[in-house]
Amino acid sequence: MSMLSSRGLGKHFGGLQVLHDVNLEVPGGAIFALIGPNGAGKTTVFNLVTGLLRPSAGAISFEGQDLAGIAPHRITRLGIARTFQNIRLFPDMTLLQNVMVGRHHLTNYSGIAALFALPSFREAERRSRERALELLSWVKLDHKAESTADNLSYGEQRKLEFARALATEPKLLLLDEPVAGMNSTEKAVLMEEIRNIRDRGYGVFLIEHDMRFVMNLCDRVAVLNFGRIIAEGAPEEIRNNPEVIEAYLGRGDEAEVLP
Repeated sequence: MSMLSSRGLGKHFGGLQVLHDVNLEVPGGAIFALIGPNGAGKTTVFNLVTGLLRPSAGAISFEGQDLAGIAPHRITRLGIARTFQNIRLFPDMTLLQNVMVGRHHLTNYSGIAALFALPSFREAERRSRERALELLSWVKLDHKAESTADNLSYGEQRKLEFARALATEPKLLLLDEPVAGMNSTEKAVLMEEIRNIRDRGYGVFLIEHDMRFVMNLCDRVAVLNFGRIIAEGAPEEIRNNPEVIEAYLGRGDEAEVLP
């Protein structure tokens, strides 16, 4: 059963048509990838799902609820969290504080309670801290909870970003090129972390250019080219799809199957 779906999704910016009749079914509790050449429209899909843009045509629904016109913060409350290609952490804050920020909308106390550190504030902060530490342990960063984020390696910063996104208590996690700029060791570690997130019952929807990473990780893959879906299926189907190979490699003697 799909958690997120789009029907006839289209987006244009003036006379430029970026997406055409995009139909997607993103299942819950699985890892789903949207791939495609540069400029295919992948990030536009993410921006539409998270409410940063509004569709020009068609609809997007999450667990049966139409997302059209819903503000980004409300979409987060519905259960969709996102990371960005460019890491957006608070470098001078500790790892624990970075994750606790993600739980801000879940806290339930008044300004007066915070000002005077009343019991409701202290209890909410205690619960938030415990959950943040648990999430840091999921990505194996709990031993650095009191270190500042600017002391982390690139791969660790990505893992911290995952923990902060999970702090919003999402049902679906959107990852925008999670292994961009990583070396092979960092990619292997992050692949395992994403599998762990899936195994804990979260849905994962990612866009990525590293085909080897995608094919070794994902349960299903959809391919976007010039704003249109040209293929969808299991990684093995996508790997050997002639239209997909042409979209990535073109025709000619140098074309080969995807890794």
